[in-house]
Amino acid sequence: MKKLHLDRILKIRVPITVGFILSAFVITFFATKAARDSVGYEPEQPIKFSHAIHAGKLSIDCQYCHTGVEKTRHASIPSPSICMNCHSVARRDKPEIQKLISYYFDKKPILWKRIHKVPDYAYFNHSVHVAKGINCVHCHGDVASMDVVSQKQSFRMGQCLSCHRNAHDRMPELSDKIKLGPVQCSACHR
Repeated sequence: MKKLHLDRILKIRVPITVGFILSAFVITFFATKAARDSVGYEPEQPIKFSHAIHAGKLSIDCQYCHTGVEKTRHASIPSPSICMNCHSVARRDKPEIQKLISYYFDKKPILWKRIHKVPDYAYFNHSVHVAKGINCVHCHGDVASMDVVSQKQSFRMGQCLSCHRNAHDRMPELSDKIKLGPVQCSACHR
């Protein structure tokens, strides 16, 4: 009787259980890939801001608002004072600009939600990439056409390595400045 019960467990229940676990893993892995990669992440911001107008239609350079990117690791998030360089005069009657003016006069930072983020365990330096002439579009997508910014690419290791190994193919206009990016572990994992 025990042998029959054990045979039934081994022949029926174990394969069903293993199959169920593997199926659940595979489905979960693929269903959550975008969330793990943050691709498509598009949070609602405290002030509606259109990059399509500012970077697109008005052709304002990324570095005007995201200061320090050519000198430091980080691209700063614009403070109300940077926005007020233009909006102290321009479109002051619009509701979103009224919010901005409020932040500015109350001396409060705008709590923008970060969209593009390299994992904490990886080192990334914007200034090195900017100095090589790599356009923001290569990592951040065509932000100048986005009314609402969302993450278009994964910032996972494979994406970075693919670019570092094939930079001369991806950006032939920079072939005199870029051959290969570093691919040794210590370049990013410090």
